[in-house]
Amino acid sequence: MARFLVTGGAGFIGSHLVEELLRRGETVRVLDNLSTGRLANLEAAAAAAGAPVPEFLEGDVADHALARRAAEGVDVVLHQAAMPSVPRSVADPVSANHANIDGTLAILVAARDAGVKRLVFAGSSSVYGDALEMPKREDMPYKPLSPYALQKQVGEQYLQMFTALYGLETVTIRYFNVFGPRQDPGSPYSGVISLFVKAASEGRAPTIYGDGGQTRDFTYVANVVDGVLRATTAPGISGQIINVATNGRVSLNELWAQVRGLLGATTTPVYGEPRAGDIRDSQADITKAATLLGYRPIVPFEEGLRRTVAWATGRG
Repeated sequence: MARFLVTGGAGFIGSHLVEELLRRGETVRVLDNLSTGRLANLEAAAAAAGAPVPEFLEGDVADHALARRAAEGVDVVLHQAAMPSVPRSVADPVSANHANIDGTLAILVAARDAGVKRLVFAGSSSVYGDALEMPKREDMPYKPLSPYALQKQVGEQYLQMFTALYGLETVTIRYFNVFGPRQDPGSPYSGVISLFVKAASEGRAPTIYGDGGQTRDFTYVANVVDGVLRATTAPGISGQIINVATNGRVSLNELWAQVRGLLGATTTPVYGEPRAGDIRDSQADITKAATLLGYRPIVPFEEGLRRTVAWATGRG
């Protein structure tokens, strides 16, 4: 049985990782400043796993003293803590830099000094930018279009440097538009699926920035959890960067049509100007994940969307 630290573990993806770790009987510690996370997420994760709420440390992952305390006695770090929003990073690049670069460096130093066996980092497909080639492969050049994307790029490079210089085993898992239960629909910076579900449930018209033809590789959160946890034990992958997604593409117009159908909504979208830093299309090549992790998507998009709508409307 391993000892895990999940930074950002009270957040959307982090709490799902915590849930599965508790279900497997692992020992879990969570570090979160609750800027976007919620203690209710940890309580829900523990209840779903039939386990006690894990040890919780509240504070800033960029606080080196706190990061050292959090990493003490830990075998594996799942570094999820971030300011996870392109628009927020455009509006406030300084705060985003603190969370996404200073925080990553602090936890890397703490993990190195604590003798952590492996650190798995929440990377982002935003680092591919507006590359036209589809699907996106891990060996494609960086083309960040926002502070958030640049900060995720720097995080990946810091991980690889710590592997090369200090021998700390690190792995980056690049996420592609993750969605599912516990994704907060109350923030304008939330994922588009949670915003669409909220709008449809309330009979409001959603706002689509651009013409709605832009596509995303929407990935249900259970797939990400599976990929990340595979990366904690897979041999010979230190220093690797690996896409975890579905290898699919759904346009925002198609997404709204499906959400509207599931909820019986009749409203039509309001279209606005494209947002700065947003990319046009995204789709993951998951060949590397299949080869190195034995990964394949376990929940298809349509089923994940049904589960998410059921959770958001209290039907499941």
